[in-house]
Amino acid sequence: MAVAAEIPTSMTVSYRCANSVSGKTSEATPERTEPWTLVGLDSVISASPWRTFRWYRGQRHYSGSFWSATERDLVIYESRLELARLLFADFDRSVQRILAQPFLLRAEVAGAPRKHVPDYLLLTSTGPVVVDVKPQSRVTKPDNMFVFGWTRQAVESRGWRYEVWSEPPHAELENLRFLAGYRRDWLFDHELLAELRAADLDGTTLTAACQSLPDQPRAIVRSAVLHLLWQQHFTADLTHPLSGNHVLRKAA
Repeated sequence: MAVAAEIPTSMTVSYRCANSVSGKTSEATPERTEPWTLVGLDSVISASPWRTFRWYRGQRHYSGSFWSATERDLVIYESRLELARLLFADFDRSVQRILAQPFLLRAEVAGAPRKHVPDYLLLTSTGPVVVDVKPQSRVTKPDNMFVFGWTRQAVESRGWRYEVWSEPPHAELENLRFLAGYRRDWLFDHELLAELRAADLDGTTLTAACQSLPDQPRAIVRSAVLHLLWQQHFTADLTHPLSGNHVLRKAA
């Protein structure tokens, strides 16, 4: 365990920038390498994902792309657990950017060269957060603890935050999966949304809110209310399965 806490030295960061014409990247895209302590955040957030996907029969990883309301673009993931982390990041109002596989970090640790590609970089209202996603059953494996240990040291040396994220509470994840179906704002009538925002729905149940505009189709109102719940204009206790009895609160 002690070796995982050793301070990394000679730290550099490598990142790939998208082709200025196509906007795409590949593993053949030229990379840039800079000292970790000197690289600008603007350079890192303009980078493209470090790895590219390879799909093949029998592959062990579940890879794909998630349309993020925060990014208004696709963000890649390489497992269902990474997809879950994307859902939570996209729902988090403090998160302003979500970047997948943002860079390759290299360092000298315990007398040997090491390298690691974090899963996500989140730009939040309180500063950058570097995220590694790993199932709880694998977090405490010695090799993983070693990588997480020196990566944390490197990230926190910049004054950034670092987290290792594992399985979230089941009910909360299922609620976010459901609400994410209502995240695309261009699908909703903005006049109807404005009417719901202006209505006195604080303290009402979800069922009552969906019935609050009787002159409008109930299915349309229900979808709009759920969109506002995703946007967190309304909040509710998402720690247990969402139902019509959930009480809505107007966000401060």
